[in-house]
Amino acid sequence: MGRQRYSAEFKESALKRIGESTTTAVARELGLSEATLTNWKAQARKKSKAVEPSESATVSELENEVRELRVENRRLQMERDILKKATAFFANENK
Repeated sequence: MGRQRYSAEFKESALKRIGESTTTAVARELGLSEATLTNWKAQARKKSKAVEPSESATVSELENEVRELRVENRRLQMERDILKKATAFFANENK
């Protein structure tokens, strides 16, 4: 017996119902496992992040992303500075 396949419309409808109730209740009503609905929610979240931020992301999600990008930017700048110094050091050493 293979895995059950559900249409995109069915998944979308189930996810909308979660907004009105709990994941557990919707899963029970539709005869699905809670894990299935949780996976669908994660997939929907991934898809919505692929869309333009102004269309789908909330302000707090954007603020978190900006904060994470700033931290990464600082780390990359430090790595670049270290490599510059190492390059200068080894260039002077070879002369």
